[in-house]
Amino acid sequence: MVQQTQSEERTLHLVGVGVTHSIAPKMHNYIAKTLGLPWTFYATECQTLNELHELGQKSTTAGLVVTMPYKSSIMGRLDELDDLARIIGACNNVYYKDGDVRQLCGTNTDWRGIKGCLLEKGDEGRRPSNESPASALIVGAGGASRAAVYALTMHLHCLKIYVLNRDDQEVLDLIRDSERLPTVSEIVHVKSLEQAETLEGPYYIVGTVPDFEPSTDSERTVASVLEYFLSRPEKGVLLEMCFKPRRTRMLKLAEKLGWPCVEGTHVIGYQIEEQWRLWAGEELVSKLDSKGAWKVLNEAAEESKAINF
Repeated sequence: MVQQTQSEERTLHLVGVGVTHSIAPKMHNYIAKTLGLPWTFYATECQTLNELHELGQKSTTAGLVVTMPYKSSIMGRLDELDDLARIIGACNNVYYKDGDVRQLCGTNTDWRGIKGCLLEKGDEGRRPSNESPASALIVGAGGASRAAVYALTMHLHCLKIYVLNRDDQEVLDLIRDSERLPTVSEIVHVKSLEQAETLEGPYYIVGTVPDFEPSTDSERTVASVLEYFLSRPEKGVLLEMCFKPRRTRMLKLAEKLGWPCVEGTHVIGYQIEEQWRLWAGEELVSKLDSKGAWKVLNEAAEESKAINF
C-alpha cells in the first residue's frame, strides 16, 4: 500500500451510480478524524468508467470504494489485482502502492461484510460447519453475488447454492466465475416453484438486487420462489444487501415469516478495518475506533431520509 504523508490532505470516495444517498461518508470521516488524518470521504457520482478511472488516478486520491455498476469493469483499468479480486471476479476496493510509478490496486472486501452479517444472528446449534454443511440462497447474479458465493463457500460451509435471477445468462456467468474458487460449490439456478419444492431449505439467504416491484413474468417467478423458501419451517439467517429503502419488501416479508434478518447497512461496518489497513497502513489501523465507527454508522442509518422511507 501507499505510504501517505500523514499531514497531506487527501480524498476518499465511494464511486458508482446513484450513490448520493450513502450513509458511509459520516463513518469514514469519523475514522479519518480519530486517526488524525486530514482526509475527507465523499460519495461521488461517476456516470462513466472513464470518470471513475480519472478520479482514481489523481494524486490526491487515497482510496476508492467501488459500487454498482463498476465492480467488474474497473478491474481491467487497474495496475494490479490481488488474489481475492481475481478469484471472486469483482473489485470493490481500490488502494495504492508506491514505487517509481504510483499503482492502482484492487481487492474485494465485500465478502467480509457478507460473512460478518450472516454470523451476526442465527442459532449457533444449527449453523453450518465442516461436519454439517448446508445450502444457501442468493437472490441476484451480479457483482455482489460473487462476493456472496465466496463468503458462503470458503467461510460459511455451504456446498450448494441456489440462485434466483431473472436472466439465465447472468447465472451461467456466475457459475463460470465461481469455478475459480479453491472449493467449488454446486450452484443451482432455481427457475420454478416446482423445482424449489424438490430442494432442501437454505440456511443462509443473501439478497443482492434493488428493491423493485416485480413487473415481468420472470421477476414474479423469482418473488414467488423466494416466498416459498421463506415460508418453509426451517429458518436460518437472511441478509438484505439493498438498503434503499432500508426496509425492503424482502426484509419485511422475511421478518413476517420468522427469519432472523440483518440489514444491508451492516455490510459497510464489517469491512472498515481491512479497507483502512489498505488505505492508511497497519500502524494507523491498529488505533481505529471500531466501536465508535459502528456507532456513527448506525446513527447515520437512523437519520438518513434517503433510505428511511
